[in-house]
Amino acid sequence: MSNLLNTIRPKSSSKSDSKRLGRGIGSGTGKTSGRGHKGQKSRSGGKVQVGFEGGQMPLQRRLPKVGFKSRVNILFAEIKYDYLSKITEKEVTLDILKKYKLINKKINKVKVIGPCTIKEKKTFQGIACTKSVMEFIGK
Repeated sequence: MSNLLNTIRPKSSSKSDSKRLGRGIGSGTGKTSGRGHKGQKSRSGGKVQVGFEGGQMPLQRRLPKVGFKSRVNILFAEIKYDYLSKITEKEVTLDILKKYKLINKKINKVKVIGPCTIKEKKTFQGIACTKSVMEFIGK
């Protein structure tokens, strides 16, 4: 068996032939080429934009708007007091939280929240705390 390039064929299941449109009545896709009769979608360039419902108010405009994402506190993060057990330092600052990868580098405001289940007490510099955390560390 020769392995000439012009004799090599792909596997029968790997590629299907494209439809040959407008090649006469015997082909099955002649005359209207599978587009049916008349109407916008039978014409060349007759596309309908996504979500268009023929002039009826589209679904995405009939439904009410939901949700809100504030852009005010994008650079703000809350962190649980228990996560601070990873930190060896006694005093916690923003830079230390970033160093231990507890907050993103872009964050510039942090608030520590409870519950406080770990024993060790930390002090915070430039970081806000909830009442429960304040009581625990004794401020």
